[in-house]
Amino acid sequence: MSKHLGVVEDDANIRNIVSAYLKKEGYQVTLLENAEDAWELWETQPPDMWILDIMLPGMDGYEFCKKIRNESDVPIIIISAKDDEIDKILGLELGGDDYLTKPFSPRELLARVKRVFKRVHPKAESLDSPDGRLKVDDLLIYENERRIFWKGEEQEVTTKEYDMILLLAENRNRAFSREELLVKIWGENYFGSDRAVDDLVKRIRKKLTGILIETVWGFGYRLRSDED
Repeated sequence: MSKHLGVVEDDANIRNIVSAYLKKEGYQVTLLENAEDAWELWETQPPDMWILDIMLPGMDGYEFCKKIRNESDVPIIIISAKDDEIDKILGLELGGDDYLTKPFSPRELLARVKRVFKRVHPKAESLDSPDGRLKVDDLLIYENERRIFWKGEEQEVTTKEYDMILLLAENRNRAFSREELLVKIWGENYFGSDRAVDDLVKRIRKKLTGILIETVWGFGYRLRSDED
């Protein structure tokens, strides 16, 4: 499935040019003139990445970026006519993954989109095949069938074990905090201890002996992979 990008830009000419280049590359694109409409999109059909102008009518891009970061790590590329170093630093500190100064080449923006996706969602040999196959090193997941294979042997896993393995495999080499894992695996209404995360990882490690789920001390866990 192609990635969905939300382009938040009040200049119609820039919106249309950016959209044309992204669509030509196979991305789904939703164009928005202001942050308020973008927030509505976030609540109904959240994009896989935001391309966000800073100077917007109403809520500005900085505030929108801050609101998104309170809820998600979805990639954000900031585009702005502000080229002062302090503006770039502010944009990145508020959670932007990249900052591009206007005027810019649409080809450069496209290159940065690809680079950010590659960094945030490292290549996990995920295949858009009919069987929904995801392979990371010796781990093989058939998403449509919710089946896990480790070193060629099918493993019996619980629902939460499967959900944890899939999340880490889809985001290999990315560190998740315990709190983030609690929300993603148990849901926002879970009020138990984050020890549940440690116990779940312990069970997965026992079943999938040798799987490289690394402990990020004082933070959480990540699935390490050295594949290109």
